[in-house]
Parts: sequence; structure tokens; C-alpha cells
Amino acid sequence: MPSPAVQANRPVSVKPHTFLDDLYGIAVGVLFVVMGVLLLQAAGLITGGVAGISLLLSYTSGYSVGLLFMFINLPFFLFGYLFMGARFTIKSLAVSVLIMAMLKLVPYGLVIGHVNPMLAALGGGTFCGMGILALARHGAGVGGTGIVTLWLQKKYAINAGRTQVLIDAVILLLALLIVTPELVGWSSLSAIAMSSMVMAWHRPGRYFGN
Repeated sequence: MPSPAVQANRPVSVKPHTFLDDLYGIAVGVLFVVMGVLLLQAAGLITGGVAGISLLLSYTSGYSVGLLFMFINLPFFLFGYLFMGARFTIKSLAVSVLIMAMLKLVPYGLVIGHVNPMLAALGGGTFCGMGILALARHGAGVGGTGIVTLWLQKKYAINAGRTQVLIDAVILLLALLIVTPELVGWSSLSAIAMSSMVMAWHRPGRYFGN
């Protein structure tokens, strides 16, 4: 009988995700992202990526965060189609539509009356990060800057989480023009929580079959 060390070095046969696997994984990812955004919105916080930009603009314009999320994503979907392929882009477009719809519908069944900013930052950022991770594992994204970071990782092996941190830093600096420094500070914590999830878990070799 081969030793455990020999067995551990043998290649592992990995089955591709089925349609139902992808459907369930994407649904879970969307739910995580929506819950994260709602937590952040309840505390008046923002986060990184398109979600953060959408929240920031919703505070100043009065437009729905879901509608802004979809609109800002449009040029990034074109980038995704050109560089990540039609399959990835179609999935990501469907995700964006689902997020927009759920951000409209979920508040009818869930009303967050009060949430501590620290809890909102940690919980909201972590939920968003888990959602992005679930979507990435099933060949989709939330669109926006996430498409660019996933492409850089795929093309040049640049960690998506690290790239997202740099993008988020720029977004948070711009937020100082609109949001109080205290809320920007808590928002920074949410962006760190979100990017840390992606940085830690979405990298080559982390899972069999990468």
C-alpha cells in the first residue's frame, strides 16, 4: 500500500462544476454580496470596488444603489467580454442584474434599524468578500473593478486581493470629499475585510484543479 506521502503527491481528479453547481454557487455569492451592501448602507458606510462607488453616489444623488451598481458596471462588462470571454461576461452580467433586483427586493423583507459601524464594517466587508469569492469559484464576478483584478491575476498572476486594495484606497480617499473621516475610517475596515477574503482564498494552488 503506498505511503500517505506518495498518495498526497498523486494528481487529484477534479470534476468540473455542473450547471446546478454553478447556479447554486452564484446564488449564494449574490446573496452574500447583497447582505454585505445592506449592512454597510445601514451604517452609512462604503466599501471598495463598484459596490463602494455605488454606495457613495447613492448618498449624494439619491438614486438607487442597485441601479447605480448596474450602470457603473457597463463599461467593465465590455472589458470582460474582450479579455475574459463571453461565458464569464454573461455570468457576471446575470450576477449584476440579480444584485440590482435583490437590493430592491430584500429590504421589503429585512429592515436593518440600527447597526454598530464596526460590526457593519467587519460583517459587510466579509460578506461582500465571501460573495466575490463564491462567484469567482464559479466563473463569475460582480463586475466593475473585480473583472480587472481577476483578469490581472489570470493573465499576470498578480494577486486579485492586493490589486483590489490599491483600487479601494483610491475610492476611500475620494470618499473623504463626501463622507466624514470617521465613517471613511470604518469604511476602510470594511474594504480591508473584503479584500482580505479574496487575497487569502482566491489564489492559484489554493484549491485542487486551479
